[in-house]
Amino acid sequence: MARFVIGKIGQYAIVLWIAVTLNFALPRLMPGNPLALLAGEEPGMLTAQQRTQLMANVGLDQPLPAQYVRYLQNLARGDLGYSFQKNKPIATILADRLPWTLLLTVTSLLISTVLGVTLGAAAAWQRGGRRDVGLLGFFVFLESLPSFWVGMLLVALFAVQFPIFPTFGAVTPWMTLEGIAWVEDVARHLVLPLTTLTIVSVSGTFIVSRYSMLAVLGEDYISVARAKGLRERAVLFRHALRNALLPIATVFTLNLAFAFGGATVVETVFSYPGVGRLVYEAVLNRDYPVLQAAFLMITVMVVIANILADAIYPFLDPRVRHAQTRGGAQ
Repeated sequence: MARFVIGKIGQYAIVLWIAVTLNFALPRLMPGNPLALLAGEEPGMLTAQQRTQLMANVGLDQPLPAQYVRYLQNLARGDLGYSFQKNKPIATILADRLPWTLLLTVTSLLISTVLGVTLGAAAAWQRGGRRDVGLLGFFVFLESLPSFWVGMLLVALFAVQFPIFPTFGAVTPWMTLEGIAWVEDVARHLVLPLTTLTIVSVSGTFIVSRYSMLAVLGEDYISVARAKGLRERAVLFRHALRNALLPIATVFTLNLAFAFGGATVVETVFSYPGVGRLVYEAVLNRDYPVLQAAFLMITVMVVIANILADAIYPFLDPRVRHAQTRGGAQ
């Protein structure tokens, strides 16, 4: 068991190092440069000395190996750097944006997981029936819808045609609200982006849940449970659904990890002040430090999600626990 744990730690350390390296390299491989943002005017209007000074101020005048070493040193100190665009510490910017992203994405993830697992199990339980065919066709249709199109449709219906919900932001600007009034205002701004994100994400959970249940329903222990005279509800929840949770748990933990990166398209459509919108703005402005910090956060969360999945598997399936024990003994 100890060898298994040490091996996993080594694998994740290598994955994290590769991800950090790619995280450093990719923004610098993008076309263009941040000079226009840093100067506040066209780079062609600057003298060569001014351009050199601007690049030196943010460390972009150094060779790439030197920039890479400096990047690793800053990460080791927990320093994510300063934003070119906002001229603020990136840690402060992320701290302001992350709560809004988590409110949107985690709420959507919980709703889509409950709906997807419940309806996927119900569809698989009646495989080939009307309910199964109808639900499968409906969710395949939802899977094909672009998120920006769904968002614009909801805006047209519920913000323009029927002005029920606001179209942008997380709170009403130029208003000072407190207590219940503030909560209601946040909830009203959340409805449309939350509905959009749930519509475009629930299909994946449904499909995984359905096919996982179908695989489990063909196992011998399901036939044995029915032969013992157990009620169908007991067979469904105690035997079938419990053993179908491994793929669903994997999808949930990975989706939870990516939730920290926000839903870029949805947040952009609704101008929602989350991390996804921050990434979009950083791409437009070639704000390398912000891109690196956001991608690094997502990478770390994905690694943590994989570790969490590895920790959860033995509790969901004893066969995994026994295999780990045998591997450690060998």
